[in-house]
Amino acid sequence: MRANYLFTSESVAEGHPDKVCDRISDEIVDLVYREAAKTGVNPWGVRIACETLATTNRVVIAGEVRLPPSLMKKDKDGKDVINPSKFKAAARRAIKDIGYEQDGFHWKKAKIDVLLHSQSADIAQGVDSAADQQGDEGAGDQGIMFGYACRETPDLMPAPIYYSHKILQLLAVARKKGDGEVAKLGPDAKSQVTVRYVDGKPSEATSIVLSTQHLDESWDSKKVRAVVEPYIREALGELKIADDCKWYINPTGKFVIGGPDGDAGLTGRKIIVDTYGGAAPHGGGAFSGKDTTKVDRSAAYAARYLAKNVVAAGLADRCTIQISYAIGVAQPLSIYVDLHGTGKFSEDQVEAAIRKNMDLSPSGIRRHLDLNKPIYAKTSAYGHFGRKAGRDGSFSWERTDLVKALKESVKA
Repeated sequence: MRANYLFTSESVAEGHPDKVCDRISDEIVDLVYREAAKTGVNPWGVRIACETLATTNRVVIAGEVRLPPSLMKKDKDGKDVINPSKFKAAARRAIKDIGYEQDGFHWKKAKIDVLLHSQSADIAQGVDSAADQQGDEGAGDQGIMFGYACRETPDLMPAPIYYSHKILQLLAVARKKGDGEVAKLGPDAKSQVTVRYVDGKPSEATSIVLSTQHLDESWDSKKVRAVVEPYIREALGELKIADDCKWYINPTGKFVIGGPDGDAGLTGRKIIVDTYGGAAPHGGGAFSGKDTTKVDRSAAYAARYLAKNVVAAGLADRCTIQISYAIGVAQPLSIYVDLHGTGKFSEDQVEAAIRKNMDLSPSGIRRHLDLNKPIYAKTSAYGHFGRKAGRDGSFSWERTDLVKALKESVKA
């Protein structure tokens, strides 16, 4: 491992076009889970893989679903078809909450198409029939998932992505409160922080990049910096800003036209923003819009949960975990642990402890982390990891309740 280096990560705000799409897709996931609970449908049977496209005053929602009856209607031939009304309403609420009431993208005026259809029978049998044959549902697809944790921040996340998220979160809260000039910022924004590491630890920020939409057309880069700099300094907190730190605030000048009106958005295009900012590997699968039979999502949550608990237990200062799956097969094909030379025990011992303390089949993950709930819309911006576990069951993968069991297992 290098001891002294620079590392950079970026984040994007909830109003970024791709994040608007992630939010809508996850609102659809929550809607399906919520309607299932409301109508007495077993949440274990929920299936949703929802993609969203957004452009100037247009939203297209497409994908595959298995829906509760409350989200269906009869067509003119008496066949059950998807009722688009609740899906459209969920999308409009999301766009309104993000803050889009602009001519080119408005929560009330945007045309919304719902093109959802029934889940493929071939995919369904891979998940459902596996439960009959193995006693557990099979993975919804093949793939590899990674989890990571380190001691760089209180939430055991890499420093560059942690601070990049925090800048945008503080600005979003201030913008929505509507106090003073910060209320004139728009929903669309991107941040980027470069951190200097000394002896392997984050030491100072050497460059800060922020591009944020502003609704006052008279503002220039200098004015935007005057408005946002106090929030950036607050977000960086204990991380020193280098004396020669380079600031790039709206470096291209004006940024008035933003969101899907300025650039088309798609679900799943910000997977590095969603995870570790490039500080750890990524298996390639996006999270938003997917129910938790899809191991792209659930197993990535499980891998983060395990890596965080390994570090929180003091078994290592850094931990990367890889898990792999085959479609229709319940148990993972492999579990790989890398402690990056910081382990107090061997990787073999930690792998054995993980296998002993958590069932990593899709259904085992869903049970352990209690994932069959409408808790996903809030994951769609500012990262799926490094967040606070909520009383509603959200971010359950950020709990450190496996620490004691892991410690006991490696010592056994």
